[in-house]
Amino acid sequence: MRGKLIVIEGCDCSGKETQSKLLVEKLKEHNYPCIGFSFPMYDTATGKIVGGPFLGKEEISKSYFQEGSSKVDPKVSCLYYSADFKYNINVINEYLDKGYYVILDRYVTSSLAFQGSKIKDKDERFQMYQWIDKLNYWLLALPKPDITIFLHVPLAYVCELMKNRANLDDNERDKEYLKTTEKTYLELTELYNWQYVNCIEDDHLRSIEDINKEIMNIIL
Repeated sequence: MRGKLIVIEGCDCSGKETQSKLLVEKLKEHNYPCIGFSFPMYDTATGKIVGGPFLGKEEISKSYFQEGSSKVDPKVSCLYYSADFKYNINVINEYLDKGYYVILDRYVTSSLAFQGSKIKDKDERFQMYQWIDKLNYWLLALPKPDITIFLHVPLAYVCELMKNRANLDDNERDKEYLKTTEKTYLELTELYNWQYVNCIEDDHLRSIEDINKEIMNIIL
């Protein structure tokens, strides 16, 4: 039986990496064969291109785009990310074919949010969603997620968390871009029926363990 592809999504500093790794651990404790990956895959050729020449992560290289990645045409941006998905999808498909639960920290769903957020007109933005779906799931034949979970941390909390992060990339430095991306994530969650997890309770961030319990309930 083919495995399940589970995607953890959210804006920067929403805890995606932490929750993705913890989800892998918890599923293994329940005796599910499980493995996790993160996009972009910065240790691969395509991931290094996205991380350096495109995003401008300082530990890789400066961006070649003087306007900054958050200002690059969304279709151009998508092609960089889609190249990374396609280049690395074989190993993911191998695990799915073996019946594994594959947990992804970001995927095509991130392209929908970050590139869709660059388009202000609602109808044009919906057309962009369709273009991204067609490019990745039809033309490139990438597997669709079985479950997408959106971790929602409002921008005000994100900005506070970012104060403790070094080496921000172009996207992370653009606060207006992060604001519109948050709105786009909420729109996509409703449009695509993603699972929604509110990471705030009583004006405070929920604990890692509390959020994980909700994610586990969704999966199991």
